[in-house]
Amino acid sequence: MNLANKITMFRIFLTVLLIVLLLFPFYMVNLEFPKILVGTISVDVKYLIAAGIFAVASISDALDGYIARSRNMVTDFGKMTDAIADKMLVNSTLIILSAQGMISPVITVIVVFRDTVVDTIKMLAGSKGKVVAARKSGKVKTTFLMLGIIFTLCYNLPFELFNLDIANFLLVLATIFAIISGMQYYIDNKEIIFSKEEKLEIEDENIQK
Repeated sequence: MNLANKITMFRIFLTVLLIVLLLFPFYMVNLEFPKILVGTISVDVKYLIAAGIFAVASISDALDGYIARSRNMVTDFGKMTDAIADKMLVNSTLIILSAQGMISPVITVIVVFRDTVVDTIKMLAGSKGKVVAARKSGKVKTTFLMLGIIFTLCYNLPFELFNLDIANFLLVLATIFAIISGMQYYIDNKEIIFSKEEKLEIEDENIQK
């Protein structure tokens, strides 16, 4: 359990904390978060706290990767937990915000579907001893997605005061890059995806000969 892996595990802890904060029915235990007025916008402090937790977790995502590479701490455990932590953080938050009507469910469906396809391709490639390199479009997608979620949790402030929907703009950009990167992963790895069937056909031909 090196430093990079500890940061990853901390991100998983923050994600669980975030999920509890956003989903727990605090009113049932007579707890209420205060609301503040920003201009004409009533802001629930709970979502501001959630934005802070999400921001710290997002920063830790970049930090653990940098530490692992710069200090030669890359491990199989770290790769696995980092991938799990990323999906837990982003996708669970997207699902919750979608269910609470704060973002369009279309965004959530596309992002989760894309991640499922890409992870399947990576798993299939790994089973054949191949490594699927990360795409820049995927990293751009993640950056826009994290920023969009943070601004959504912050009620799109301060841009909402000027009628600029930056939160949704960033989420839509993230969705577009999710589609682009998903297509890139598929196109670049078509041979890996269909190689098993081709291998079986070759083996059948050899047996017949």
